[in-house]
Amino acid sequence: MTKLVRISLERRGVSCTAELLEKEAPRTCAAVWDALAGGPLAGPAQHAKYARNEVYTMVPRFGGGIGRENTTVTPIPGDVCLFDFAGGMLDTAFKADQGIDQAEGAIDLAIFYGRNNLLINGDVGWVPGNVFGAIRDGLDVMAQACHDVWRSGSVGERLVYERAS
Repeated sequence: MTKLVRISLERRGVSCTAELLEKEAPRTCAAVWDALAGGPLAGPAQHAKYARNEVYTMVPRFGGGIGRENTTVTPIPGDVCLFDFAGGMLDTAFKADQGIDQAEGAIDLAIFYGRNNLLINGDVGWVPGNVFGAIRDGLDVMAQACHDVWRSGSVGERLVYERAS
């Protein structure tokens, strides 16, 4: 049975549905699905500075060392990615802004809504993401809302991931 995840921009009232890519990223999908069993994974929505067409949120680490699988540094529209930032990674000011514990790090859950993305970070260089989902429904309206996050700002917006099936 196909596993689906609903991804929403809560304040904007927009959501899309992504299919988990269990054949391509079995460890990542299992870790995300298991984490969602406890309820939604959510946090303040952020628009990427470097990657281009990406909206993400940081959540506490889960999955116990998923590792890299089905990675990319050039995600396409509709890709849903996981990045695992262990403790000690990323800029101190960014970690403080995001509420990331220095020792524990965080998981970055991201959606990509447009073309020409490049996953490079000024703190750590190339940042391959695990592509674990593909948006199958609602990408058009989500893309408009994500672009609005870029243009109008992310203050007060939350990105929410939850089981849809």
